[in-house]
Amino acid sequence: MNKNNRLQNALFYVVVVFISLVVLFPFLWMLSSSFKTQTDIIAWPPKLIFSPTLQNYAKVFGEQDFLKYFINSTVVGGLAVGLSLVIGLPAAYAISRFTQRRLALFILLARLMPGISFLMPWYIIASRLDLMDTYVALVLSHMLIALPIVVWIMSAYFNSIPVELEESAMVDGATRQYAFWAIILPMSGPGIITAVTLSFIFSWNNFMFSQVLSMEKTKTLPIAVYNFVSYAEVDWGGVMAAAVAIMAPAIILTMIFQKFVVKGLTMGAVKG
Repeated sequence: MNKNNRLQNALFYVVVVFISLVVLFPFLWMLSSSFKTQTDIIAWPPKLIFSPTLQNYAKVFGEQDFLKYFINSTVVGGLAVGLSLVIGLPAAYAISRFTQRRLALFILLARLMPGISFLMPWYIIASRLDLMDTYVALVLSHMLIALPIVVWIMSAYFNSIPVELEESAMVDGATRQYAFWAIILPMSGPGIITAVTLSFIFSWNNFMFSQVLSMEKTKTLPIAVYNFVSYAEVDWGGVMAAAVAIMAPAIILTMIFQKFVVKGLTMGAVKG
C-alpha cells in the first residue's frame, strides 16, 4: 500500500468518525444525562466526569406508571400497523400491478401533509362520537402515519417481483387473489418487515395525535414525558431517563430487523 492509499484510508476513517460523533452526540448526551443528578445536568461547563445515579430511572419506573404508558403505546402502535397491513397490502398490490399512479400520488400527498392539518377534524369527530381517550381514536389517527408507509414501501417492493410468477399460477387455474396470498406475500417478507418496522417506529414516537386525543386512560409514552415538566422547573434527569426508555424498544427493533429493512428498501428501489 503506497503513501497515497494510506492517506486516503486515514482521511476516510477520520470522516467516518467525525460523522458518527455528530450523529451519536445527542443520544450519548441524553444517555449520560439520564445517570446524572439535576445539579450535574445543568452545571456549566458540562461535567464529563460524574458519579452515576439510578435515581432518575427509579422515578420513571417507580413513581410514574410507565408500564401502563408502555402498554398503551404498544397496543396503539400494534393495532395501527396491523390494520394498515390489512388495508395497505392489497392496495399496494393493486397500485403495483394495475399502475394506479393517481391513487399512489393521493396516498403520498396524505403522508406529506402536516399532521396538524388532520388534528382539528379528528378532534371534532372524536368528541362528537364520544371517542376521546379511547384506543379507537388513537389507532385510526395513527393509521394516517402507518398506512401510507405500508402502501409506498410495498408497492415498490411488489414492482420488484416478476409478474410472470402469478401469471403462471393463474394459467394453472389459480385466482388472482390466491396467487397474491399464496405466491406474492410469502416472497414479500423483507418488504413487509420493513414496512412494519418503520410504521411502528413512527407510530411509537408520535406525539401530536396523542397529545390531543388521549387523556389519562390512553396516554402514550411520548405524552408521559410531560409528567416531568412543571410550571416551576423541568426535571431534566427524569426527562432524559424517560427518553432513553422510550427510544430503547425502537433501537432494539431496528437492530433486530436491520438486515431485512435494508433488503426491503434496496429490493424495492429497482425492478427486477
